[in-house]
Amino acid sequence: MAKPILVILAAGMGSRYGGLKQVDPVGPGGETIMDYSVFDALRAGFGRIVFVIRRDFEQIFRDSIGAKYAGLVQVDYAFQELADLPPGFTVPEGRAKPWGTAHAIRAARDVVDANFAAINADDFYGRDAFQQLGGFLAEPAATTGAARFAMVGYRLDQSLSEHGSVARGICAIDAQGRLVSVKEMTRLIRVPGGVENREDEACPVRLSGAERVSLNLWGFTPELFRLQEERFPAWLEAHAADPKAEWYIPFVVDSMIKEGAAEVKVLPTESTWFGVTYREDKPMVEAAVRKLIEAGEYPERLW
Repeated sequence: MAKPILVILAAGMGSRYGGLKQVDPVGPGGETIMDYSVFDALRAGFGRIVFVIRRDFEQIFRDSIGAKYAGLVQVDYAFQELADLPPGFTVPEGRAKPWGTAHAIRAARDVVDANFAAINADDFYGRDAFQQLGGFLAEPAATTGAARFAMVGYRLDQSLSEHGSVARGICAIDAQGRLVSVKEMTRLIRVPGGVENREDEACPVRLSGAERVSLNLWGFTPELFRLQEERFPAWLEAHAADPKAEWYIPFVVDSMIKEGAAEVKVLPTESTWFGVTYREDKPMVEAAVRKLIEAGEYPERLW
């Protein structure tokens, strides 16, 4: 069985990538958050990296980012393009915004031929998360019935920023550890003794912090691409006229679960997620990486 593939969604980095958070160094040797994800994936048994990027910065990305992994792992590229739509559809006039994370994953459909994980380029997921997902993806795929996917579930209270509110997908999970639904909450903030969602300031929703959340660390089989192709036209019919609408992967997976087309195993991890949501978050991420190095989780220099 082929080793699983790591698909890194990096199309949002832009041509001015040098000033963006995805390539800001957070490690003592200038390592980026993305470097730690690749390192964790390789030691969890992943065998190939696929970067989903935009064509307008392909060469500079290959030279500055992809080249550092030469000799370590096979690196391939897929391209998220606005006009990459099903037959019969064209880009609506005035549309400039990308179509979202589900569209970005779809862009890899001609490059990915084995079980794969999909991650954000700028999120630190942790060693345990990749170990669990690598183990799941190494299992033989089911040959009949619903597609079998996975999602790594983080504790809500280990995924917050100290410098403002965040949006998270709160997961409902059944007794067999399968994902039932994902509910997006967009103004989550830490409070004494727990967490509150303050979308409605007059009626904040109180949460314990132990809830499992989706942070876009998914495990898929290539069956995902067929299921996407079946559903993308209907989504475009309903939403393409909205210039800000995005086709998000949690919503796509949620619809597949409800239709019985897929079941998703939730892999709970105690890893702490790190992300630079706010500029003020960066020193915290650097300190957290340093603490992990001192604990022996990572070498002082990755490569």
